[in-house]
Amino acid sequence: MTHLIHAPRLAEADGIHHGFFTKEGGVSEGIYASLQCGRGASDDPRENVAENRARAAKAMKVKRENLVSCHQYHSADVVTVDTPWRPGKPPKADAMVSKTPGIALGILTADCAPVLFVDAKAKIIGAAHAGWKGAMGGVLEATVEAMIALGAERQRVQAAVGPCISQDNYQVDAAYRERFRELDSGNGRFFRPDPEDQDKFRFDLPGYCAARLTACGVKDAELPKHCTYGDERMFFSNRRALHKDEGDYGRGLSAIVLR
Repeated sequence: MTHLIHAPRLAEADGIHHGFFTKEGGVSEGIYASLQCGRGASDDPRENVAENRARAAKAMKVKRENLVSCHQYHSADVVTVDTPWRPGKPPKADAMVSKTPGIALGILTADCAPVLFVDAKAKIIGAAHAGWKGAMGGVLEATVEAMIALGAERQRVQAAVGPCISQDNYQVDAAYRERFRELDSGNGRFFRPDPEDQDKFRFDLPGYCAARLTACGVKDAELPKHCTYGDERMFFSNRRALHKDEGDYGRGLSAIVLR
């Protein structure tokens, strides 16, 4: 059975269903075990991935073809969804917005932050893939603006950052930190010295995402309680797979739909 994690305040929003799936409850095996929903992995797309996505769609209470996800590439591009696209023909983007009931917006991650949005009164939803490049490039702000273009009001937008890599496990070098500090000197607060290597730092990705959301007018974004890198039983992790020299990694799904 699939396992969904819910953000408390989003769960209280009328007219939506959402969840951050763990990797439990699918049919994939080996390093992809078991709810591997990414077509970009070297998992069997016609058997395993299709069945896993069908199970996720059932958990979201939508038709399997109505669970959509994009070809994500760490951009700030957003698409407005009013009808599902054919499998294997997704648009290139890292965020989606919609006001159409019954279409589940799905984000695939394996350490990057999945962020789900809703204006419950306007009945408008959004979903974004926020790795460090996308977050720095403005994908979260672009998602909010796309929701506003559909009729949402900024002060009503709620957001939740889903399971992603935590600061404790996100080691980066000094050049990485400088990119953020060059953009905004205040970004130094999202880095702390690495306790294991004096030349490295630890980056707070969920905290950075929350700060970007606050700066664009989204109040009190919910933060994750789970670390994808640290919890191998529950989540896929790109960085953990690299450290274990596994050659590839599974992608976890997060989704939101208007009832």
